[in-house]
Amino acid sequence: MSAESLHKSAVELLETWSPATGPEQSIRESMLAFLGSAPRGCLREHAAGHITASAVVFSHDEREVLLTLHPRVGRWIQLGGHCEESDDSVSAAAFREATEESGIPDLVLEPGLYGAQAHPITCSLGIPTRHLDLLFKIKAPAGAVPVRSSESDDLRWWPVDALPADADVLLLP
Repeated sequence: MSAESLHKSAVELLETWSPATGPEQSIRESMLAFLGSAPRGCLREHAAGHITASAVVFSHDEREVLLTLHPRVGRWIQLGGHCEESDDSVSAAAFREATEESGIPDLVLEPGLYGAQAHPITCSLGIPTRHLDLLFKIKAPAGAVPVRSSESDDLRWWPVDALPADADVLLLP
């Protein structure tokens, strides 16, 4: 549990990920290059940009996805956030964030990387930065009822084929 273990897990995830499209391959290579020059790049202290951990939380039947109306971003997005030095890995950070932000027990993290995104943002550092977001697929148990945390203005299930117009979430086929 350290900056080194987070860094190692991010590199391993990206090296073993086989993205299907050109843009995903490009972001994979860009993130690996970033990590090659930023040993503490998984922590928010790295002001130029940092790896973040996101969870695309699906209902048990994958017909719905859980989105949060993020107070800082002002749009519907997937759950997730910053890695902490106490996290064993980036996937552990995504699982922790999903559990904290959804209030749902017994979530199931699927192995491997689901996707990757990059976002310019002014996060908790208070200065413009870039979130290099590693996404993980997580499934909720049947009948899961989310409980909104203080990190969200709203939290709700959305049909995967009827997301809100301003949603910013990566759903892969």
